[in-house]
Amino acid sequence: MKKLYTLLFALLCLPVLHAQTDTRLYDIINSVSVERIENDVTKLANFGTRHTLSDTVSQTRGIGAARRWIKSEFETISTACNDCLEVFYQKDLIKKGDNARIVKDVWVVNVVAIKRGTKYPNRFIIMSGDIDSRVSDPTNFTSDSPGANDNASGMAGTIEAARVLSKYDFESSIIFVGLSGEEQGLYGGKGLAAYAKENNWDIVGILNNDMIGNITGVDGVVSNRDFRIFSEPVPPTETKEERNARRFYGGEVDGISRQLARYVYKTTKTYMPEMNPMLIYRLDRFGRGGHHRPFNDAGFAGIRIMEAHENYTQQHQDIRVENGIVYGDVLEHVNFEYAKKLTAVNAINLASIAWGPPAPETVEIGGVVEPNAKLRWSKVDGAVGYKIYWRDTTSPTWDNFRYVGDITEHTLEGIVIDNFFFGVAAIGKDGHESPVVFPNKVFR
Repeated sequence: MKKLYTLLFALLCLPVLHAQTDTRLYDIINSVSVERIENDVTKLANFGTRHTLSDTVSQTRGIGAARRWIKSEFETISTACNDCLEVFYQKDLIKKGDNARIVKDVWVVNVVAIKRGTKYPNRFIIMSGDIDSRVSDPTNFTSDSPGANDNASGMAGTIEAARVLSKYDFESSIIFVGLSGEEQGLYGGKGLAAYAKENNWDIVGILNNDMIGNITGVDGVVSNRDFRIFSEPVPPTETKEERNARRFYGGEVDGISRQLARYVYKTTKTYMPEMNPMLIYRLDRFGRGGHHRPFNDAGFAGIRIMEAHENYTQQHQDIRVENGIVYGDVLEHVNFEYAKKLTAVNAINLASIAWGPPAPETVEIGGVVEPNAKLRWSKVDGAVGYKIYWRDTTSPTWDNFRYVGDITEHTLEGIVIDNFFFGVAAIGKDGHESPVVFPNKVFR
């Protein structure tokens, strides 16, 4: 009889461990407010310009007023949750001539709010939006540049995610940050990534939100469900030995940023199946850049989350009417319901990662010239079990898995190592997973 009860208990636990169905994530989705996002986008756009080199003294215009307001919003959120956020400026002085867009000395100031984890306070997942805006001439820091979609939408989403998630406690830390200097050369991201290195932060990754409010593309496509997740294939910091190993063992599309992108894809499909996350196998849009890149450059995982259908007449444009076309990044082009959806996408992924355990540091694979694939991995504190994932080598997503319990090695019988790619994720007590770790060692 005792064995029967034990079996029944194990069966009852299976949905939690296998399906990641934590109802708190539905509560998070429902708590995101379209009204608050609209108010915040409007507030940011009404600063006139948020150009990195714009006025810092005025209380109503320029990037100085904008960043002070963002900091005050984070502080208000913190007050409401018994000072649960650590709010501060992180800044770097950029000298005139550092590049062609820096026409005078300027302090690039980021606004940071940390929701500190209860178990892993030095382990961070980051959500970012950009504070700054620009018009056609990137050195013009005086003309009106409301930047309603690019990128008041991403900044408003970051503030709203902080409001919602401040009401929960997490094992790992979450950072909500407004980054400056994006349009002048990704300076805010460079500064914060360097700050993270100096302070030995253990960064799981950054979800960079850059333009999450437009649903009408310049090509005529209209969709409030599609969004893109950009990720680079492998870190630029990989060693020569790691690069050579990929020729024989695979992993060309399995770097840490790509695994973070797949994590966001999977979580979104589970909890928001009405959304269509598009995995774009590219660092960013063709020849363009975003604030996740400096984190990638520093060896951290980072992805860009953004709208699927851009309208270039509303980006980096002087406000004008020309040949019957209305140019300019103004409020009437922002779809706030869509921005709400992408804010919720971020919030549930931040929560899932912060509630989940760390990933295994080491995953080893074996099974050369054998009919079975063998995996073993380092034990993770706080994990109640592990999932082995595998997929066809041509598949962009992890399509198959086996939950193997609280063990550190397993053989997949009848699954030939040559025909698939493999990975391992740690599973926490509430079913939340770590990002998948692609094998980083081979054994025979």
